[in-house]
Amino acid sequence: MVLPEIYKRLSESEVAARIWAAKEKLGKEMVILGHHYMSDAVIQFADYRGDSLELSRRAAQASEARYIVFCGVHFMAETASILSRSDQIVVIPDVRAGCIMADMAETDEVERAWADLDALWPGDVTPITYVNSVASLKAFCGAHGGIACTSSNAAKICRWALERTGHVLFVPDQNLGANTALAMGIPADEIMIWNPSRPYGGNPNIEEARFIVWRGFCNVHVQFAIEHVIAVRARYPDIQIVVHPECTPDVVALADANGSTSYIVRYVREAPAGAKIAVGTEANLVYRLAKECPDKTVIPLADSYCVSMERINPWNLLRSVESILAGEPVEQVSVPSEIREPAKIALERMLGAS
Repeated sequence: MVLPEIYKRLSESEVAARIWAAKEKLGKEMVILGHHYMSDAVIQFADYRGDSLELSRRAAQASEARYIVFCGVHFMAETASILSRSDQIVVIPDVRAGCIMADMAETDEVERAWADLDALWPGDVTPITYVNSVASLKAFCGAHGGIACTSSNAAKICRWALERTGHVLFVPDQNLGANTALAMGIPADEIMIWNPSRPYGGNPNIEEARFIVWRGFCNVHVQFAIEHVIAVRARYPDIQIVVHPECTPDVVALADANGSTSYIVRYVREAPAGAKIAVGTEANLVYRLAKECPDKTVIPLADSYCVSMERINPWNLLRSVESILAGEPVEQVSVPSEIREPAKIALERMLGAS
């Protein structure tokens, strides 16, 4: 939906004042969830901020709210819709805020890969979808004995899966999948990337695989390279480097620590005064942490922004909350029941295992 001109003409201060006013009028009827990668201009209005796992829990627990406004990308709003009650309404300020990684794993392609792998290892493959995926892919996993995960609980979920079957199909992020498998001690030659355009994913020795990762990636985190690590260590010899596991395995291997967005937040906040820390994740969060922790030197490993998250801004957030106030919420996100129910199984398995 194109933002009406009446909103475009407002100054940022006018927008902020009206959002605060709408929040006060709606009270507990509305909850705003904000992902850590949101800009400061948006995150200030969030009732709760967090990573995908934390916000999934908040969506499931938002019992008092009739309206859930999700300041994040579309798959996150879908997840909130799946986990919320049928009488709750989920809206996103800009429905065009998608996810490049999620678009890299189309459900029909995953279904074909699953058929090939199930023929190779009948009943011995667990599908795992990273929460950064479309609802229909979560539904596929839920219907086939699989589960969803986030970067916070990927290792725990993968252990859960390997206790049940001898093989895992992990979609859509090859880096999170590979980094998780390597950290679990799975040999590199048993971790294979599945290319959906090639027979058996392009792996002639697929029979030797134990952990199959989909060929997909986060465009924010693959920007970080070995050269960035070398450069920042040359500039600050005593610096600590913490990165997200969506970074490539070679970058993760050179870092001092890696973990989910929430892990990174804790890592920085709990570091001693005077610490120097370079962070390999979305730059909005890194600069926010630098402001919140002035007793430390906190810098981005390199500047990398999520252009999809940038679609959410104070102007379209104002349109969302005022449309709710008017009783005509725009940009609603809902999931058809035939997808919602099996997708909910995958998500509830995830939350139960966390």
